[in-house]
Amino acid sequence: MATTAEVHPVDEIPPVRQLAAFGLQHVLAMYAGAVAVPLIVGGAMRLSPADLAYLITADLLVCGVATLIQCVGFWRFGVRLPIMQGCTFAAVSPMVLIGTTGGGLPAIYGSVIVAGLAIVLLAPVFGRLLRFFPPLVTGTVILIIGVSLLPVAGNWAAGGAGAKDFGAPRNLALAAFVLLVVLGVQRFAPPFLARVAVLTGIVVGLAVAVPFGFTDFGGVADADWVGISTPFHFGAPEFRVSAIVSMLVVALVTMTETTGDLIAVGELTGREVEPRSLADGLRADGLSTVLGGVFNTFPYTAYAQNVGLVGMTRVRSRWVVAAAGALLVLLGLLPKLGAVVAAVPAPVLGGAGLVMFGTVAASGLRTLARVDFRDNHNLTVVAVSVAVGMLPVGVPTVYAKFPDWFQTVMNSGISAGCLTAIVLNLLFNHLPGRKTEEAPVPVEERV
Repeated sequence: MATTAEVHPVDEIPPVRQLAAFGLQHVLAMYAGAVAVPLIVGGAMRLSPADLAYLITADLLVCGVATLIQCVGFWRFGVRLPIMQGCTFAAVSPMVLIGTTGGGLPAIYGSVIVAGLAIVLLAPVFGRLLRFFPPLVTGTVILIIGVSLLPVAGNWAAGGAGAKDFGAPRNLALAAFVLLVVLGVQRFAPPFLARVAVLTGIVVGLAVAVPFGFTDFGGVADADWVGISTPFHFGAPEFRVSAIVSMLVVALVTMTETTGDLIAVGELTGREVEPRSLADGLRADGLSTVLGGVFNTFPYTAYAQNVGLVGMTRVRSRWVVAAAGALLVLLGLLPKLGAVVAAVPAPVLGGAGLVMFGTVAASGLRTLARVDFRDNHNLTVVAVSVAVGMLPVGVPTVYAKFPDWFQTVMNSGISAGCLTAIVLNLLFNHLPGRKTEEAPVPVEERV
């Protein structure tokens, strides 16, 4: 029988009590992002409240299934690391365009299914490209992921994008209170409690928010007790060439983002992602996206906010995230339970998000600390990649007059920065004639 010492932290199974607490923490960290995609797409298509609710419960159900595939894995599907899966924001603009120009949901789901199959087929190709992701590129990408997510936390802290009281001092005060609770628990609480600092901050913040009128539990009473998403609820999928082409571009973007997230989690957990495991993780993304098209939801990818949570809590077990996946399945089958989680106010999530997303950025800096910046062009690679990645984050309309396919790629700061880092690393460190300028790793860093 294997001893605990022989088990890698990624494969350790914590006690049930800890599994539940850590898993709930992961669900709360990604819940707002997960339900945002169906809300945005459904809202743009002017769907009825009943159809919107159906989209959300279907999304949560497939989020859970996708997370279980990625963490637990079977055959050549799943990276078997603590990775949460959720709907990708890269697909929002193309899906709104497809859905509002006559194609409707059937055309969206047809393109999603084709994109998922393409990801499954392309996964081995991406796996072989891992050598083009040295610490110079991965550190830059992880830094960009963290910094590009910070505005999301800022919007939550201010009350949530589109909120009537956006930026109200009481919203920011609640977010700051949650942030202080998270920091206080991390610094002064016993080890177990410190590892669920984010969950503790959210629970305490919710307890304070209720008497001050931040929460609205009206949706809980209206929600059904049980709801099951059935295949092709909105009709048989339609396969339109224009829709498929735009979704294939999204597929390439999400594969690039997922590659960065998987490498980041590998760095944080001490289990390096290799070409085979990267291909397995991307293949799981593709399968989940196909399931999304069948079960009335959207393309799936790894969620960077949960990467930050892994780094912050130092809980590296993939079974913790698998427990979170099981909880998402439950939320997808029990809409009333999902409505309770949805009642957590945006400022509470914002206070916790500032810590989590900042942790992702700090992890990127830690990876870059292993890179030699002396007498080479590595600093230029980082500088330009971060600048290009931050451009659409700081100026969201910068590419508004460009073609849709270009916007799909470049409006995501993560994919824009990642592609720039890969190209510049090839230009300066891989092309013939630049070999002499490659930075050798110092002896003390190789030991």
